[in-house]
Amino acid sequence: IVLKVIPMKVFCILSDERAYHSKSPLMFTRVLKRMGINGMYVPFKVEPGNIGQAIQGLRILNIAGINITVPYKEAVIPYLDELSEGANIIGAINTIVCNGETFKGYNTNAVGIMDALSNKGFDPEGKSALVFGTGGAARAVVFILNWMRTNKVYVAGRNQEKINEIVERFGGEGLNLEELSERKNSISIVVNTTAVSSDEESPEMSELIKNMSISGCELVMDLNYGRIQNFWKDMARKNDISFMDGLLPLAYQARRTFALWTKLQVPPEEFIKALNGDF
Repeated sequence: IVLKVIPMKVFCILSDERAYHSKSPLMFTRVLKRMGINGMYVPFKVEPGNIGQAIQGLRILNIAGINITVPYKEAVIPYLDELSEGANIIGAINTIVCNGETFKGYNTNAVGIMDALSNKGFDPEGKSALVFGTGGAARAVVFILNWMRTNKVYVAGRNQEKINEIVERFGGEGLNLEELSERKNSISIVVNTTAVSSDEESPEMSELIKNMSISGCELVMDLNYGRIQNFWKDMARKNDISFMDGLLPLAYQARRTFALWTKLQVPPEEFIKALNGDF
């Protein structure tokens, strides 16, 4: 009897200690099993300053595919061989396709957000948006909102240099956090791309959001998920505004990532069911 051994494929996510709190390992491992692929997906914690060594190690280990999340979406780029057109424009990546020792970076965050907005029935064309944050996720959000013909995109954060870089690259207008309480602009969608969503994480930010005027807002989107208390959600509820956390965008971007890794087009519902444990 000759037994056919199917090699196991190993996929991973790189982050700091937040790698261990990500739902990606559970979601992807369930979908791999569902699709009949002998594979697993694991989290790797990488210390700041070691991202280049981590990438080199994964080349040696013949990893099948890699996700990159905060805080390394921009820092990892110098260690890759190629970038997709979208990743090059955005300047941040969340997915690496491994072809032998050639690593190519992609950004599925942007299109995943577009898909999630479409699922929610929100079309930003001709409307205004307020985006909090200046990291890799913010770059993807500002890029896709401008691409979807949002009339005005405001970018708010603490780092004025990074704010200026984003608006110069993609368009929009920068706002310092201190300016928000004074502005009375009508905003159609508020998007949080920072790592902060609870009072415990930032009492200062929580107070700012609770007192912010958001007249005409239709949707509040927080790219974080899993917070027991969430001041973005509280703000939406207080003002009777629709709310979306990061799970739906995660499912949609994961679908795009999975297709890059496996060439399989899996319905987004499979990823949503995997997140909810509905198999």
